[in-house]
Amino acid sequence: MGTEVDRKTIKEKRIFRTLSDIEVKRVYTEDDLPDADLIGSPGEYPFTRGVHKTMYRGRVWTMREFSGFGTPEETNRRYRYLLSQGQTGLSVAFDFPTLYGYDSDHSFARGEVGRCGVAVDTLKDMEILFDSIQLDEITTSMTINGPAPIIWAMYIANAENRGISKGMIGGTIQNDILKEYIAQKSWMLPPEPSMKLIIDTFEYGSKYVPKWNTISISGYHIREAGSTAVQELAFTLADGMAYVKAGVDRGLAVDDFASRLSFFFNSHNDVFEEVAKFRAARRIWANFMKEEMNAKDPRSCMLRFHVQTAGCSLTAQQPEVNIMRVAYQALAAVLGGCQSLHTNSMDEAYALPTEKAVWIALRTQQVLANESGITNTVDPLGGSYYIESLTDEMEEGANHYFKDIERGGGVLKCIRDGFFQREIADSAARYQKEIENGERDVIGVNLFETGKKPRIEVLKIDPEVDKRQIAKLNDVKAKRDRSLLEKALEALREGEESGENAMPHLVECSKAHATLGEMCDILRSIYGEYREPSIY
Repeated sequence: MGTEVDRKTIKEKRIFRTLSDIEVKRVYTEDDLPDADLIGSPGEYPFTRGVHKTMYRGRVWTMREFSGFGTPEETNRRYRYLLSQGQTGLSVAFDFPTLYGYDSDHSFARGEVGRCGVAVDTLKDMEILFDSIQLDEITTSMTINGPAPIIWAMYIANAENRGISKGMIGGTIQNDILKEYIAQKSWMLPPEPSMKLIIDTFEYGSKYVPKWNTISISGYHIREAGSTAVQELAFTLADGMAYVKAGVDRGLAVDDFASRLSFFFNSHNDVFEEVAKFRAARRIWANFMKEEMNAKDPRSCMLRFHVQTAGCSLTAQQPEVNIMRVAYQALAAVLGGCQSLHTNSMDEAYALPTEKAVWIALRTQQVLANESGITNTVDPLGGSYYIESLTDEMEEGANHYFKDIERGGGVLKCIRDGFFQREIADSAARYQKEIENGERDVIGVNLFETGKKPRIEVLKIDPEVDKRQIAKLNDVKAKRDRSLLEKALEALREGEESGENAMPHLVECSKAHATLGEMCDILRSIYGEYREPSIY
């Protein structure tokens, strides 16, 4: 009884706020509506209302479930199942050794091969991963950062070996190392050489792989680490601005590469805040590209983005409730105008998703697209007193952070000084305290608890996956042409030491069946490894 009284007292005293701590008024009126010129029309600068005039009337968002586990053979079966169920794009999750640039037989990889994603050691694995999948007909997103240029080189080599021109393949490599230093922590090299390799991909992609997004500037992991929506918005766009300036500093014309930059955001529980975040992101980016970077091509000013629903919001308690959370988060992503979407599975608080759970997640998107009526009009919340006011507040909050970052010496300096890390940690701690104190409701955790232990099927990874993957790796090593391999690896080393674009050398190394670890070891030997400074 005491708990009920305490909760009632908390609710009576509560000031209603978004997750970013923006105070929400009881009602909004025309006095809260901003200048109509700021809102604009869909498909027109500053793209607040969307990057396309027709939006989902012209084309429904790409349904792209993030998937990868065990060996490439197992993941390929999951891809083909999802495609048979109506998925329209692929998204690759890699295991930790691959994310850090180590082969499956490395001592650091022990116990982690295939556990949180698929293991990819050589071109052979890439061939198996996409067996029976038409690379010139499907787009593929690959969530990898430090070794992203190498994984992309393997994908290109696989396509070319199958007779598909690299000019015909489409997709995205995440390739966003700055947010790794800020939030996710799967890095390999120090910041400066990492930035060099990223700009190499910009240059190579603009010349030879024009349908490919050579970076997906990611706020998703920043939000998963505990940031607010405003922090996610500001830190992500600050990273994007740093990449654009680095490309221009290299001598690239901004309109030659900017149209192939994409973004990746989280969609959390506060539906209207998330919609406002996406709308503010487009406007901020368009203004930056046009006013500061002098972009002339309208496509350079268009912020195109993928969304994944909030994994950090999923609960182990009452996991079926996660289906509803994901549905509302997906609704926010679509109302906000995403170009592609991943919906999380209900069991991801326990393990990688089972086939049934991912099927429900995919069907969630399909119901939204085909039954909800949400695709009938563009930016249906545009003009709402609340949404427009909240969009302005999100932009204002982001602008405050941009000033803080500039005063702190820029993105790289703020990373070294721990600015981003501290901001996110403080936000995460505050959010957790609010749950523990009953100030923030989480169904099944501090509200409507049942005390019952959930009965749920969990995906189990074959404990023999390490042995099978290492055996395949050893077979590739035994059969490859050693002289061709050594020549390709030496060309990579010489090219990096002389400052050449790495991509042509990485493609040749991949075709010579160099392993991921062998290519990464050359980069590590030249540039060293990154060690995070002590923040606290």
